[in-house]
Amino acid sequence: MSPERTEEAPGRYPIVVIGAGALGLTFAARLAGVGPVAVIARTEARAQALRGGIEVGGQSISFDAFAAGDAPRADHVIMLVKAGDTEAAARTACAMHPQAVLSLQNGLVEERLREALGAVRSGQGVTTAAAWRDGDRVVPVGLGETLVPPGFEAVAEQLSQAGLPTRVEPEIYAARLAKLLVNLAINPVTALFRVPNGALAAPPYRSYVEALVREAWPVLRAEGLALDAAAAKKRVFDVIAGTAENRSSMLQDVLAGRPTEIGALTVAFLALAARHRADAPTHAALCHLLRLSEAPPQFTPASQQR
Repeated sequence: MSPERTEEAPGRYPIVVIGAGALGLTFAARLAGVGPVAVIARTEARAQALRGGIEVGGQSISFDAFAAGDAPRADHVIMLVKAGDTEAAARTACAMHPQAVLSLQNGLVEERLREALGAVRSGQGVTTAAAWRDGDRVVPVGLGETLVPPGFEAVAEQLSQAGLPTRVEPEIYAARLAKLLVNLAINPVTALFRVPNGALAAPPYRSYVEALVREAWPVLRAEGLALDAAAAKKRVFDVIAGTAENRSSMLQDVLAGRPTEIGALTVAFLALAARHRADAPTHAALCHLLRLSEAPPQFTPASQQR
């Protein structure tokens, strides 16, 4: 599936995926079906496990996997890591001397990416592909559509050949805002109530989603979102329907006891709302509740409260 790996000289890969989560492995598994691809994992232990084989979409796949310090050379790098790992992943990408780096992360990270990568060409696209991880098993839910900025035609072609519907989107910033809207409406609700995406189409969760969209739309519209209010609501519920069985990335983090991306999503949005002097009470409330769920428990027994 990929060239023989050697510890001394791992070779150069057409594409390297940084991020061994559910979505990163889904992309890597698809790409491995049409050509050489490598995966960068957080630790050598994780890389070794991936080299031994992991189930993705019902098939056992052995990846060419490396820890960040052993990353091979690459023509192109795709970043599929949490927003908080952007700078660290960018440093790893630089060490691979790529022609270009494409981020498919949540949030708006392109400016941070460019600052971290310097002269290396970079850009942020969006993807509506969905997958979740159950232990050592990755469950792809939908391939969705991936949009990349102009200048990433070669990457778009390779992703399309791998069966991941991809196209170049000239208005990529507006597309990022549309993806941000979807994440803002889906992720916090699924994480707080611990339900899959499809549950949000019905009461009692639907009312939360509608409120989040209603508050977010005018702010994102002012930022350049190319959807009217009705189209924005439809976009969110279309994604909910198309990924009904998926566990959002934020829900996966909560279930695994990991920090969520609430800072890169809702906190960042609340800063935009403040800049536009817009009220977003539902976003603020859900953000507060998620922050509380992430904080260590602080409970004083009654016997010590005297």
